Amino acid sequence: MVDDSFIPTAIGWILAIAVIILVIVTVARAIRIIPQATAGVVERLGRYHKTLTPGLNILVPFIDRLRPLIDMREQVVSFPPQPVITEDNLVVSIDTVVYFQVTDARAATYEIANYLGAVEQLTTTTLRNVVGGLNLEEALTSRDEINGQLRVVLDEATGKWGIRVGRVELKAIDPPVSIQDSMEKQMRAERDRRAAILTAEGSKQSQILEAEGQRQAAILKAEGDKQAAVLRAQGEAEAIQNVFSAIHIGQPDDKLLAYQYLQMLPKISESPSSKLWIIPSELTDALKSFGTAFSPKPGGTPPTPPTLPGA
Repeated sequence: MVDDSFIPTAIGWILAIAVIILVIVTVARAIRIIPQATAGVVERLGRYHKTLTPGLNILVPFIDRLRPLIDMREQVVSFPPQPVITEDNLVVSIDTVVYFQVTDARAATYEIANYLGAVEQLTTTTLRNVVGGLNLEEALTSRDEINGQLRVVLDEATGKWGIRVGRVELKAIDPPVSIQDSMEKQMRAERDRRAAILTAEGSKQSQILEAEGQRQAAILKAEGDKQAAVLRAQGEAEAIQNVFSAIHIGQPDDKLLAYQYLQMLPKISESPSSKLWIIPSELTDALKSFGTAFSPKPGGTPPTPPTLPGA
């Protein structure tokens, strides 16, 4: 038999536990911790109320509702290749990368249903408009201009969505296969042409340098021969001047000159090519003086003649 006093006690415990659970749930729904670099949009009774910032935030339980958090960091989205027709009717495949950042969580939540898909579609449309006004060569060489135009158009269009587009980059521009083969052949021919020009230029410079070197060598050789001839002539002139001065200082007589002539005769005969001797008239006069000098005087002893070299 159940005690009548136990029933009120059990009911009290159940009510207490229910109250505790309700308090816990209420506190859990009232306290919201927002991580850094994110933002949360709060709706009160279905209408926008405020945007929660990172940190501890208090909500009114069962009245306020927190929508999914929005990432406020800069995001990088790579879109799949898009076929684009250029001005010269060639279909090219272009890969794009967009760098954007959510700056207004409220606008990104209520102004656009899917801002990521909207950015992708807007990028594709703008890319076709920009590249459609360029031919293939301009599209391949004007990436910076295309990137700048895309960024300006996207940033202006996405501003009302609370999104700021920082950069737009074209990863790759792939022309058709047939055009790629033609471009490769053209590039190969251009490289061959440049190689031929560089080879010819190098050969030309080599010949110029070689001719310049030979000219400088000839000039230096001629200059050296000139200096040698000048020095040789100066030496001979100085030797002749010294001999002439020595002769005049010594005041030689006919006897000494005749003796010097006789000393030179053996040196003249040493040459194997000397078959004819030409004796100057001065030598004859000197020999007469030399013979007179060594002829015996009356009543005297004949002087001893000098020994000739080689005798």
